Amino acid sequence: MRNSFSKILTLIMLMSLLLVGIAFAQPAAKAKPGEQNTAEQVEQTEDAVAPEEEAAPVEQEEVEQAVEEMEKSSGFRSVAEFLFGRSLVKEFVDGGWAMWPILAVLIYGLAYAIWKFISLMYAKVNLNKFLAEILPLIKEKKIKEAAEKAQKTRGPVAAVVYAGLIKADRGIEAVEKNMENAAMIEMSYLEKGFVEMTSTITLAPMLGFLGTVDGMIVAFDAIAKARSVDATIVADGIKIALITTKYGLISAIPVQLFYNIFTTMVDGIVIDMQRASEKVTEALIES
Repeated sequence: MRNSFSKILTLIMLMSLLLVGIAFAQPAAKAKPGEQNTAEQVEQTEDAVAPEEEAAPVEQEEVEQAVEEMEKSSGFRSVAEFLFGRSLVKEFVDGGWAMWPILAVLIYGLAYAIWKFISLMYAKVNLNKFLAEILPLIKEKKIKEAAEKAQKTRGPVAAVVYAGLIKADRGIEAVEKNMENAAMIEMSYLEKGFVEMTSTITLAPMLGFLGTVDGMIVAFDAIAKARSVDATIVADGIKIALITTKYGLISAIPVQLFYNIFTTMVDGIVIDMQRASEKVTEALIES
């Protein structure tokens, strides 16, 4: 599909919907070990501020803003848990900072995969039916009617045939050359989006492994501080490492599958262009 508007529209719609979900998944402020939950913190903060009559108004405003931010963050997380499930949101939060670039790369790759699927479905035509309508007109020397028919038909196969028919009055060599040029142009359109998909396939696992390294650093840092080896000490770091690796692979695998399917579809369309070019050339020679 050559129309760039459909591509932009697909990208905007998908990214907008998913980014709304991401915004809802903004993690709530985590309590450090030994600290109480958010509600208790708010109550303690209010109790601590109330007796101090000399507290500055600025400090009171800061406390109120902090309370509002915590409540807002908690509300976002509740909505995210409703939309995506509590376990998924919890894993996303536990995965740390690496989960955000992994999610961004996944959205990027899936957006291009959806657009590529739509464009290839638009490009695919029934070759036998198309040739059954075009070839009789060529054999009857109705080149203009055949060219108009090809022009009204969607897809790269029809575009290549149209490029050849408009040069029919200049001889077979001109027809073949123009169809070859048109086929090269159509190939460039068919290959659009593959680079973006391969980027997702490559970057998602790399970001997952980067998160793995970061998690292992956290684990060894905890061991160094504790000066002893204990499973509970290194659990958080190992958890980060495993979660980021998991979602890095989850992001890459479906995009890789789509890439393989789309490559096969493009190969089929290229074969259809070659067959159509040969049939049209033969029909022009016979006529």
